[in-house]
Amino acid sequence: MAPSILLIEDDARLAEILQKLLCREGYAVVWTTRGDQGLALARQQRPDVVLTDLKLPGLDGLTLISQLHALHPKVPIIMMTAHGTTETAIEATKLGAYEYLLKPCEPRELLDLVATAIAHSQRMTEVVELGEGGTARFALVGQSRAMQEIYKQIGRVAATPVTVLIRGETGSGKELIARALYQHSDRADKAFIAVNCAAIPETLLESELFGHERGSFTGAHARRIGRFEQAEGGTIFLDEIGDLTPGTQAKLLRVLQERTIQRLGGDELIPVNVRVLAATHRDLEQAIAEKEFREDLFYRLSVVTLRLPALRERVEDIPELVRFFLRRYAQEFGGSAPSIEPEAIQWLQGQAWPGNVRELENVIRQAMLLARPLAITIEHVQQVLARDRRLPGAASQTLASYIAELLSRAQRGEVEGVYWRLIADMEPELFAQAIRLAQGNQAKAARWLGITRLKMHEKLVQFGLHPSRSDNSGAGKDSRSA
Repeated sequence: MAPSILLIEDDARLAEILQKLLCREGYAVVWTTRGDQGLALARQQRPDVVLTDLKLPGLDGLTLISQLHALHPKVPIIMMTAHGTTETAIEATKLGAYEYLLKPCEPRELLDLVATAIAHSQRMTEVVELGEGGTARFALVGQSRAMQEIYKQIGRVAATPVTVLIRGETGSGKELIARALYQHSDRADKAFIAVNCAAIPETLLESELFGHERGSFTGAHARRIGRFEQAEGGTIFLDEIGDLTPGTQAKLLRVLQERTIQRLGGDELIPVNVRVLAATHRDLEQAIAEKEFREDLFYRLSVVTLRLPALRERVEDIPELVRFFLRRYAQEFGGSAPSIEPEAIQWLQGQAWPGNVRELENVIRQAMLLARPLAITIEHVQQVLARDRRLPGAASQTLASYIAELLSRAQRGEVEGVYWRLIADMEPELFAQAIRLAQGNQAKAARWLGITRLKMHEKLVQFGLHPSRSDNSGAGKDSRSA
């Protein structure tokens, strides 16, 4: 189903523009002009995101935000406000607003923020199942002894307030562990905010986490509330914690020790009640030995440590994982889940999987595209892995000659489904080059490809691609919030 947006805006002309803009991106939009009517609509059906003006008839914006947040604590509320009311916007953030935009806002800026808010909403509301996965979109799948131990550990520590360090290789499912801990905790009715420390430029990360005061740096025209304050009463998940700079490590240590934060450029100590979950694929002990990571912070973060096994350490779970991904992508492609030959499963179990579950998921999806509507064979999965996700066949020749070769092979009966084969070949490389050329700016890459920001984010996750640390999309975010 399309993500739903509740739009509350009394300017009919602006509302019409916003509604068309959002509908073109694939969102389902419900619009009303009054604050009280917006609250009533939210009571009838929970939206995925609320986009509201500050000054409204029927119910003023601050009261509306407070009541919406009390009604649906997990729904991101984006507030639109005119220049000159930024202090009120700060108050709105404290009352539960996820973010605010200054009018007039750029369409791309708005759409980028909405896509981020949708992803934020999905992290909090889409349940992570433990075990077989069933019909869930997200699940920790596997009945191996290693995974059974993980489930037990989640059960033991989820309801406690302790800090948890989740360790595991890239693609092994660390964020799913964090979300499961959150969903089984006594803070599950509060916010869950995930921050990828490796995807935010160093110059912006402190402001993102702790906020900043007006004038603290060039472009900081107003105070900004950071993610720790937004997560008040809830949970914050710090992914790729091993990439923190020494200065940010010191500030995070103080948060864990004193339960207070200090905004960038400010003197006030602000108490916070936030549970911290962290994850890393790095060898932190080695980083400590090389003076790249603080030992005292390591011990504060690892009150409890959950180590997620690599896929090669639980190959007995691969058949179950394959079935889960077949069901999941059958829904996306519109049809029933195809069968897969036993020889293909056995061959998959013999691979090293350096990309872990994420790599297996990508292989299964591409194999489904190659095979459809037939059963997946060992040849299909071998073809996908042989390309190593980097298109060696197409990279060494022109697109025209590559297509000609595929069609010629199809004519000889050597391959089937050239259309799906070409998509499976091209798509990972297309997204990899687009995000690399855009220097990690997802909004820019999505615009070039002619897709929504939400779809761009989904594809990056699907193919294991991450925006580089040179991503300057956060700069626009800071200047907007400032």
